Amino acid sequence: MTDTNNFEIDIAVHEEKWESALPGLCDLTKEAVNKTLSLTETTATEISIVFANDTFIQDLNNRYRGKDKPTNVLSFPQDDDDSLGDIVLALETIEKEAIDQNKTLNAHTKHLIVHGTLHLLGLDHENKTDAAEMEALEIKVLKALGIKNPYEITQSVP
Repeated sequence: MTDTNNFEIDIAVHEEKWESALPGLCDLTKEAVNKTLSLTETTATEISIVFANDTFIQDLNNRYRGKDKPTNVLSFPQDDDDSLGDIVLALETIEKEAIDQNKTLNAHTKHLIVHGTLHLLGLDHENKTDAAEMEALEIKVLKALGIKNPYEITQSVP
């Protein structure tokens, strides 16, 4: 497991509305990253997280993935041994998803930070096997953060 005591988490708030939408943003970010890293292995010692808006992330998504639309989170792994990489999150998309999925903004943001961090660690969901492995680790980290399984389908009782 990774020792998170000497791990540096660089946080940049590009979209100021994040701070009013989610008080305690820096603390919840550190909690999500540290919990993810405590349950995984890495030799990196730093990560950068950018809290942006849909316009910012849409530009990145178009430039780097050829998709001209906003997305909730993008991860950019680094080849540098010290840096795990960069994660960018889009406020409007994440707020909309939280509402649509009946989640708190806090829980959904933590989930996406965990998701982005796992991408930086090399996990992916491009096929069923990889997706199952990534989701299992996400569920484990989220449970440790006190967040229920986001992949569990709840059925209403008639």
